[in-house]
Amino acid sequence: MKATAKDLRFHSKELLDTARRGEEVLITYRGKAYAKLVPVSGEIDLAKNPGNQLFGIWSDNSETTEVEEFVDKSRESRF
Repeated sequence: MKATAKDLRFHSKELLDTARRGEEVLITYRGKAYAKLVPVSGEIDLAKNPGNQLFGIWSDNSETTEVEEFVDKSRESRF
């Protein structure tokens, strides 16, 4: 399905319902394809996202358990 940016502005609920039904909606702006509204296929787990390799990199670092203290300590030399 195609929709204009104006359609998106004034009929967003209907376009979201269309995507929820499993259809893709191509959003055009001034006659050119600009974005695509697609249905989400399941829940997204950021921790398992292979594109985000730095997620949780400091999870086992004992110095960062208290984040505010860690940040204050690391900023002491600047002020």
